[in-house]
Amino acid sequence: MESIKEIFKIGRGPSSSHTMAPALASEQFLERNKGASFFSVTLYGSLAATGEGHMTDKAILDVLGKERTKILWEPETFLPQHPNGLRFESYDNEGETMESWTTFSIGGGDLSDSGERKSGTTVYPHSKMKDILEWCQANGRTFWEYVDIHEENDVWDYLAEVWKAMTDSVERGLDKEGVLPGGLNLSRKAASFYIKAKGYQGSMQRRSMTFSFALAVSEENASGGIVVTAPTCGSSGVLPGLLYLNRKFYDFSDSRIIKAIATAGLIGNIIKTNASISGAEVGCQGEVGSACAMAAGAGVQLFGGTPAQIEYAASIGIEHFLGLTCDPVCGLVQIPCIERNAFGATRAVDANMYALLSDGKHLVSFDTVVEAMKRTGHDLPRIYKETAAGGLAELVGKV
Repeated sequence: MESIKEIFKIGRGPSSSHTMAPALASEQFLERNKGASFFSVTLYGSLAATGEGHMTDKAILDVLGKERTKILWEPETFLPQHPNGLRFESYDNEGETMESWTTFSIGGGDLSDSGERKSGTTVYPHSKMKDILEWCQANGRTFWEYVDIHEENDVWDYLAEVWKAMTDSVERGLDKEGVLPGGLNLSRKAASFYIKAKGYQGSMQRRSMTFSFALAVSEENASGGIVVTAPTCGSSGVLPGLLYLNRKFYDFSDSRIIKAIATAGLIGNIIKTNASISGAEVGCQGEVGSACAMAAGAGVQLFGGTPAQIEYAASIGIEHFLGLTCDPVCGLVQIPCIERNAFGATRAVDANMYALLSDGKHLVSFDTVVEAMKRTGHDLPRIYKETAAGGLAELVGKV
């Protein structure tokens, strides 16, 4: 299992799979074809179906150049390796092909020429929650200590950058008002939610604030702002929403929060390794569901829960999002994505509390839920996996 640094990528939204990865692929192709006169890029399947709303074309053209790049859209063609396919071709002055390259955006900003997720440098000796939990219990350690032992020392500096980027995205989002780009004329809500939340007290205020913090990041993402994949751009508001809430109301130090981020990253890494975090592959359960599991585990970590309680919270977090479809209206990462982040964050708070009230014992293990998510995602009809062809995307489009 690779480094948790691969779970947390800092970059521009609105989509890790549709924006970050195509931009990265474009940079790699350009580096190999600096002498090319012209490029063509063919987008397949989900990338083509929702690429315009996800700013895929802009991400590619910003790298390769608008004047010398043609983008071809093939939304009905799904390559067998993965729903998110790209084919790059470069041409010389004579119009002869210099290079043709097909690759796939497999979720979380990652690329794979095979369409399969293959581990890079192996950092962790275990890839299942069961084995990591047993290690923690046998050695009297918790999850962040497991990360500390197996990662390079620079992981803590990197996670500090991640936390800074998360807090910045919350605070920028709380300060902005107006309409989000894309044509839905959807107004930003985070600022007004935050102001209204101040009028409440106790648990009502904390819950309302959680909404506002998660909305702030999701609205930043929808506008193409800088966010952190956690584990994706489309679910980037969930973990910061919970963490920022706990810093504000419970005065946790940055050091403790960064350790909680390490725990969240480990949980996300297990899901990424054994199932998928790609909405185009398994639906939104792989994005917001995974984010909720990560945030729930991080919350239990902050409040001193045992490894068993952390595992239980993560299990709850993803279990109750099983079957969640990815049906973005107009292909934009706005409806229902932004609200889903807000509710994902509050669900994580609930899972945190539920697990802390328990002794950590439960029947359905985290690994079992992850396998169920994977199978459920593969069984979902294609129209419910980031194609904007079913569910809310279809119904709202008919209004």
